[in-house]
Amino acid sequence: MRALIDFDAAAAFSVPATHPGRPAVEGLVLEGPQGWGEFSPRSAAQAGPALVAATEGGTVGWPDPVRGRVPVALTVDTADPDRAAAMVAATGCGTVRVPVGAGPATLTDDLARCRAARAAVGPHGRVRLVLAAGWDPEGAAPALRALQRACGGIEFAEIPAGTTGQLAALRRGCDVPVAIEAAGLEPAGSDADAVLRHADVVVLGVAALGGVRRALRIAQSIPLPAVVGSPGETSLGLAAGLALAGALPSLEYACALGDLGALAGDLVDPARSLRPVDGQLPVAPMPPAPDGAALARFALRDPGRVRHWRALLAGARDRD
Repeated sequence: MRALIDFDAAAAFSVPATHPGRPAVEGLVLEGPQGWGEFSPRSAAQAGPALVAATEGGTVGWPDPVRGRVPVALTVDTADPDRAAAMVAATGCGTVRVPVGAGPATLTDDLARCRAARAAVGPHGRVRLVLAAGWDPEGAAPALRALQRACGGIEFAEIPAGTTGQLAALRRGCDVPVAIEAAGLEPAGSDADAVLRHADVVVLGVAALGGVRRALRIAQSIPLPAVVGSPGETSLGLAAGLALAGALPSLEYACALGDLGALAGDLVDPARSLRPVDGQLPVAPMPPAPDGAALARFALRDPGRVRHWRALLAGARDRD
């Protein structure tokens, strides 16, 4: 089926973020015989799985869903209570995620963001913490205890890949529930099961895991509740995450797919744009098609960056 994809015709795009500090989303859009996909891996190591994910919806299609709508979470990265409240009001999300531990931010900065997020979502909303890469268990445990108090309680803390020793030390130091990224367990090694014993939730990323079907199989093999996440994508990529969330046998938590508003635009028609309404997003049977005017507006014009993405795509195809 991939032979029917004209990879040379893939359009390179770059959609900037609306606020400083958030990265743009760059990549390529790929058209298959059944629809479109987004190729926007965050590293060369993820290019192979991301290519599978980007071509799956437009070639073999996605699994049948068991639900038509998915509750989603919104990332609140501001300490400004008014801006946080506006973000929540615009999406209707009852679950918010707060990034913490990223330099040069201090614990004081993180505490302020947590308080703003809690005020925005209200006493009955849910707050999650998202630890930055390179977290240290000795410093993270006391920080999480303080942040948990500032939030008035948290749902869980999302942790990037960690060793058994790191997670064990973190759990000894605080009683915060932990969500671990499934991609951090790949390739599965002897330590994977031990790491999972220290986790409460597993986070699934479609592009990082190699498509909806593979992520679904991984979820079914792990004896933990699953939640779907996104590193930041346009509606083309978010649609695949929603397909996975729609196909999971059970869904206990809101999925981290509500951040399209952090981008200055989208690649699809506004009517198809996946912006949360009442804290939810619809599950679509196939990927949306990009809008020609939007592709032109957000076309990647830096020749060096275009070469980078075409080389990344070529390398992923050669390894396939």
